[in-house]
Amino acid sequence: MALFFLQPMAFGAWLALIPYIKETLGLSKSDLALALLGMPIALIPTLQLASRIVAKIGPRKTFAFMLPIQTAAVLLPFMASGVVSLFLSLAVLGAFVAFLEVALNTYAGRLEKSADLHIMSRCHGFWALGVMAGSLLATVLIVVGPALGVFLVAAMSALIGVWAGLSLPRLLGEEDNASVKPQRLREMPKALFVISLFVLCVTMVEGAMSDWAAVYLAERWGGMSEDAGIAVSIFAGFLAVGRFVGDALRRRYGAQAIARLTVSLAIAGIACLILPFGVAAVFVGFALIGLGVSVAFPLGISAAAGLDNTHEAQNIATMAMIGICGILIGPPLIGFVAESFSLRAAFMCLIPGLILSFWLSRIFSRQ
Repeated sequence: MALFFLQPMAFGAWLALIPYIKETLGLSKSDLALALLGMPIALIPTLQLASRIVAKIGPRKTFAFMLPIQTAAVLLPFMASGVVSLFLSLAVLGAFVAFLEVALNTYAGRLEKSADLHIMSRCHGFWALGVMAGSLLATVLIVVGPALGVFLVAAMSALIGVWAGLSLPRLLGEEDNASVKPQRLREMPKALFVISLFVLCVTMVEGAMSDWAAVYLAERWGGMSEDAGIAVSIFAGFLAVGRFVGDALRRRYGAQAIARLTVSLAIAGIACLILPFGVAAVFVGFALIGLGVSVAFPLGISAAAGLDNTHEAQNIATMAMIGICGILIGPPLIGFVAESFSLRAAFMCLIPGLILSFWLSRIFSRQ
């Protein structure tokens, strides 16, 4: 859980300063959307490679190697001089983040099954807290310089994260998973792809809010772009709240019920953003969306791990890959629509996917 908190702090610091980068480089919404494509274009194909390497060397060594590299990579966007260089810098960052995401979710999925625990939602709650803490610290530390502030956040989290990673216990049978022959696409269970599609539609909303919440608030609020980072903090904070209570709600009401409840909250939150209400409703909207997208990814990881005892690592990696695609594809799509219309109109485009997720939630057990 400490690693789930520490790993995304650097990412959260970067998210809070997206408006600063946009203003500094003089980017339009479409320019920024194009640059943001760098992360998914690099991360998505890297995930499959990462799943094989993580299976071979183990999550502990992955954390030890990749957290320091992430600290260096997160500084690259501040060295960008335009759209192309920003795109390339985010592509490098996305490639290294892929290894850390696979390591986190694979270890947590194996632990949940081997110890017969419900911890996935809380683990991802700590991930959301890490994003929130990183964005808050970066906003406060902007007085020492944007790049230096992000570096301090990333370096501190990496230093502690390396120690935490190397302290993880070795799980029983962990080495056996590296020798299991991978499934071919046609051999994978169909339920895995239904689960993944449910998660994809929800994580597109999560990604859109992560990257565009601060920009949207800056437009509605009319204040300093640096202050608009509070939007990311509100969203991530309520996302964390939803994940911390998610395991208890799942035990009491079942996965299907909690999936439908949270997706409904996300739809209500987007309504608060797009309807002509005041700024207070915008804050409420970010909070509701945070709660609404909170448990989809943890539910998906747990469900994927439960499909197969032999190929659980590959199922987890596949579901995580598709889910992370939503987080990273959502922001540039929102940017392109916003450039042609508005951010309000772009947020409206997220609602059909959420309705589809509500229908697909039937894949989850009622138990």
